[in-house]
Amino acid sequence: MPTRSHLILAAALAGLAATAAPAQQPPGTQPPGAQPPAPVQPAATIFAEPVALMIAACDGDGDARVSPAELANCLKRSYATIDTGGRGMMGYISFADWAERWLGDRNALPSPFEVDSNGDNQITLAELQLWFDRAFARFDKNRDAVLVRSELLTLDRGMARPRVDPNAPPPDGARRRR
Repeated sequence: MPTRSHLILAAALAGLAATAAPAQQPPGTQPPGAQPPAPVQPAATIFAEPVALMIAACDGDGDARVSPAELANCLKRSYATIDTGGRGMMGYISFADWAERWLGDRNALPSPFEVDSNGDNQITLAELQLWFDRAFARFDKNRDAVLVRSELLTLDRGMARPRVDPNAPPPDGARRRR
């Protein structure tokens, strides 16, 4: 005759078997009513630097092209939103406020140390425009003194490489590293 402990053990095993059975699906099948997994988005290979996004936003006449004059006017307007007292200079904390508003993040490049060309811990509009003039020249691939969207994009060739599964078997003839 089964003892009480045998009955408890049998009930526990029956409960465990009942909960584990639905989880044992053949490979590649979904349990009834389950949503299929979402497709994996490929890694981004094209991106835009925060500075490039701001330059693109400086297109004053809506022709999808940014001239040096449009950039200068845009920088002047953006600078004035932080230099509300009209002092003509901003400290590094104010520059971080400017970067957050116009570049999207307080730590977005350029850093204030790059922009502050004379090292006086103040950033003037002239210093900001000088830095952006250099950025403009860097982006202007065809040297026509106008930036179009394709020039403001960056191709990350490193991300374009296929991902390697470390658990996949090595290709024929290749040796696995230990």
